[in-house]
Amino acid sequence: MAKIIYGVSGEGSGHSSRARLITEYLIGKGHEVKIVSYDRGYRNLSGDFDVLEIVGLTIVSEDNEVSKLKTIAANLTKLPEGTRAFNSLRGLFKQFSPECVISDFEPTTAYLANHYKLPLISLDNQHRMRYMDYVCPDELKQEAFVTETVIRAMVPKPWVSLITTFHFGPLKNSHSFLFPPILRKNILALGTTEQDHILVYVTSGFDSLIDCLSSFDREQFIVYGSEHTGQRNNILFKEFSADGFPRDLAACKAVIATAGFTLISEALYLNKPYLAFPMQGQFEQQLNAHMLEKKGYGVRGGKVDEKTIAAFLYQLPKYKTTLSQYPRDANHQIQQKLDELLDDNLKHLLAFKPQ
Repeated sequence: MAKIIYGVSGEGSGHSSRARLITEYLIGKGHEVKIVSYDRGYRNLSGDFDVLEIVGLTIVSEDNEVSKLKTIAANLTKLPEGTRAFNSLRGLFKQFSPECVISDFEPTTAYLANHYKLPLISLDNQHRMRYMDYVCPDELKQEAFVTETVIRAMVPKPWVSLITTFHFGPLKNSHSFLFPPILRKNILALGTTEQDHILVYVTSGFDSLIDCLSSFDREQFIVYGSEHTGQRNNILFKEFSADGFPRDLAACKAVIATAGFTLISEALYLNKPYLAFPMQGQFEQQLNAHMLEKKGYGVRGGKVDEKTIAAFLYQLPKYKTTLSQYPRDANHQIQQKLDELLDDNLKHLLAFKPQ
């Protein structure tokens, strides 16, 4: 069995949700795993696993758009603390003596894997933008180039890339492998129903969308992520709940939300049409929304207005029909690949070379 350091990005909840499932599976197979994360990733995982807290990048947004100045300022304040955390991480590498490293878009563990010449597995959804061919809209091609450069800098030279995606394309090399999105156990356990409400997930301060929803007085909306609380006419604002949110997702007739990979993946698995308003300044969300529309599972929202929402609601039957053909997997394929790479003294993993 292998000794593994698992670096997990702390941005959002998708990375830590995926890491929880993979870590549980690896430990169940007898591997020894030490997780390294920060911010939300550390908070979500430290209660159940052996986790070293480090310092990572933070993205600051306002009304569904990345604020570059505030993002830079927020990260500059972390420099002294980051140096101390990096020294602690180097100590972990020396003391634990890992046999390989897994990185879910966490750069410091990836860099130290290269430094110590350890096999590095990238396991995330970001690497589809580096190693998979896809049709990119002309207006996004410059952002696509910048994003690929950032991914290359964040996780340099992975030996193997395990890529989760809801849209599939040709791969650029022989060390990358595509898998359906990894889904949480409570999502897999849910039965899909269809009640009258539409589930809405927003980032804090996305009030322009909230204002539009009030115009649709014949629809019922359950909103998560807002700073508002309580009932406001046809809108019910709820605080996030690990049990309540999945139940509302499984029972809704459609989803209106930002274009995060995890929520899109869970909604598609549960057969829910999706209106995506990608966060401006985040290419991955722009790509998610574009591919969602291209596959016929929903629509990429441009302008946040009543016309966009009304057009989406009118097309719900068409999206439902397309979603009935969506490929579903209960995490088995990627688990089997990990078994292949990590068993037999890492023989299959060591056969790959750093890229």
